[in-house]
Amino acid sequence: MKQAEGGSAASPTSTATPASGASPGSDRADLRPENIQDAVIRLAGNSQDGIQTAGAFLARLAGRSDHDVMTYMTIPATISGGPSIFQVRIGSGEVLSAGDEADFLVAFYQHSYQDHLDFLREGGVLLYDSDNVEPNLDDKRFVYVGVPITGLTVEALGGTAKDKGKNIFVLGLISKIFNLDADKLKKLITEKFAGKDQSIVNTALMAFQAGYAYPVGNVLTKHYRFEHIPKPGGRAQITMDGNQALAYGLIAAGVRYGAGYPITPWSSIMETLRRELPKYDGIFVQAEDELGAVSLALGFSYSGYLAVTGSAGPGISLKAEAIGWASMAEIPLIVCNIQRGGPSTGLPTNVEQSDLHQAIFGSHGDSPRVVLAAASVEDCFYIAIEAARIARKYSTPVFILSDTSLATRIEAFDEPDLSKLMVDPKPDLTPREGGFKPYDLERITQHIPPGTRILDGKYPLIGGLEHDEMGHPTGSPKLHMAMTAKRRNKLRKLAEEIPVPEVYGDQEGDTLLVGWGSTYGPIHDAVKMGREHGEKIGALHLRHVHPLPNGLEKIFAKFKRVVTVEMNDQGLYGYGQLATILRARYCEPKIQSVTKTDGLTFRVKEILQGVFPGKFVSVRGYSPNRPVSGNGEQDVDVARAESIAQGAG
Repeated sequence: MKQAEGGSAASPTSTATPASGASPGSDRADLRPENIQDAVIRLAGNSQDGIQTAGAFLARLAGRSDHDVMTYMTIPATISGGPSIFQVRIGSGEVLSAGDEADFLVAFYQHSYQDHLDFLREGGVLLYDSDNVEPNLDDKRFVYVGVPITGLTVEALGGTAKDKGKNIFVLGLISKIFNLDADKLKKLITEKFAGKDQSIVNTALMAFQAGYAYPVGNVLTKHYRFEHIPKPGGRAQITMDGNQALAYGLIAAGVRYGAGYPITPWSSIMETLRRELPKYDGIFVQAEDELGAVSLALGFSYSGYLAVTGSAGPGISLKAEAIGWASMAEIPLIVCNIQRGGPSTGLPTNVEQSDLHQAIFGSHGDSPRVVLAAASVEDCFYIAIEAARIARKYSTPVFILSDTSLATRIEAFDEPDLSKLMVDPKPDLTPREGGFKPYDLERITQHIPPGTRILDGKYPLIGGLEHDEMGHPTGSPKLHMAMTAKRRNKLRKLAEEIPVPEVYGDQEGDTLLVGWGSTYGPIHDAVKMGREHGEKIGALHLRHVHPLPNGLEKIFAKFKRVVTVEMNDQGLYGYGQLATILRARYCEPKIQSVTKTDGLTFRVKEILQGVFPGKFVSVRGYSPNRPVSGNGEQDVDVARAESIAQGAG
């Protein structure tokens, strides 16, 4: 925990003994709380315990309390469930990553304690269920707080509760320890279970109140309170995960139609659109398979309404043929790829950034498309608007790359000004003058919606065969060369209008970190920490990954080396997927990469250790993939604890 300026050390310094079923006799809950600016809270248990629900309540409360927040979760890939975590970092200032180590660990089971104790920082608080956990109290690095969580939950809710309600009981405990707004939390609980039987709401509130009333003052010498720092601008904050942000961004961008097929972790976008689009006179169709889904979406776009389809990597492979048709016919289309570990079924609930080459090159023939990558939950909203703008202007398929981390991560951000952002999606049916040619070689293709009157009566065709300027099929070698160049050159024109990303940190120096997608926060925190330790280091993050913005080579020239940070394999030739593209584009040997494929998000010190081997020591020596050379070659020292937590062990 980071203390507020002028305050004393934020971490508890006394060694508390495990609590028995203590009575409220000596409750010290009225002790003056200590102000803190930042805390990382990790809940470790099983997926069946509802720890994701409890963690999400904390995150949404932070958003409603004008704090910054970021979450990180792991869930098992098996239907039967298994070990799982939910980590939430709450801060009074800017929060860019979910935190390298926990200040406060809640362990529901013995395996939760054993697997995650090394992620608790020295001096941190271990809150454990004394009904299920026996910690080693001889280890004096931590503060131990034992609470019979299971027994007290059953006592509060009645014998039928069994293991149900422990998550909400713990939520009450945490609320008391951190002086959170109990009334707001109760309102969130009520909202969450609205529409269900009132007894469910009442039971949840009883569990929360029982946890909140527990006399933690008997075993903790301090309580905490997050310092409130008013945010500039005065806009209200909203709190959501990346998939929700992407879905609502599509709606704001004027997307009213789409089709998809369920697959983790894309499915929740599909469910949101299926629920919300009818409110805007639209529709989302669940197709019989992936090819049917993309074909339906293309039909919607052909009709004059920009449409969306999406999947994860395996589903995108099945859509490849139809996306090639969209490139040839120059039909605008948005394709969302919420990446996960691969290949094949791979790691369906783990994070990876290994579909970049698939998005850019994954088609037959020369099939140009645009590829964008969201950097944060907030950016998921705005990247959807950018994707729609480009798809319409350039009549092209546009990929949006997100990943499991962004899909499930919860963040708080300023509420978008929808009055300025909402797009009217109505197609233009104004009659066209004679001589209209959709595939005019001298301009970017703009189709007219079917049913639009053309005054000279000469209507064009649209199809997947090579064609002339009116869309009529042709086998002419000269026309195929000209049309291929036409489809390519519109992406070159797009590259001219893409702004060059700003460099964060040092504007010139020894090392430039380059990232894309969800690595944005850890990379920026790594630059902060590196500069604090005397490194001349900056960061550049790409939202437009294909085509690349013009002018990157001028930035690269200011640094002695350029290192991409990517969650994919170093490949046959020793470079991550983005590094491979940048080296091919700029023929620059100083471009290197740090990569990892353990299915986990990057930790800040892990990046620094990879970029500066031997200089930065990971937390208590832990490093999931320890780079041993500048090009990202790695050991296979995969972290057992979090691998097990994600169902990969």
